[in-house]
Amino acid sequence: MNEALDGTKTISRASIINFLNGMVEEGVLDYEEKTGKGGYRRLYRTRLDEKAFKKHLVTTVLSSLLRDFPDETREALEEYLTGRAR
Repeated sequence: MNEALDGTKTISRASIINFLNGMVEEGVLDYEEKTGKGGYRRLYRTRLDEKAFKKHLVTTVLSSLLRDFPDETREALEEYLTGRAR
């Protein structure tokens, strides 16, 4: 990962592990534990295909918007779905 950042930034291993574990909690990733040199490891794999991931993303965002801004979200969706969106 740090190689992909081309030396402009670095990301700690702990940050990457925390992110991956968060994605497991969200249901986006799955993992298998393996033993190896130095202890246990998690091998992560996708749990959702691309279409299911996109749907999960939209559902998560809409749920958050409806929880935090229910009236405005419903109004914006209604305008969008009826073609009245700006």
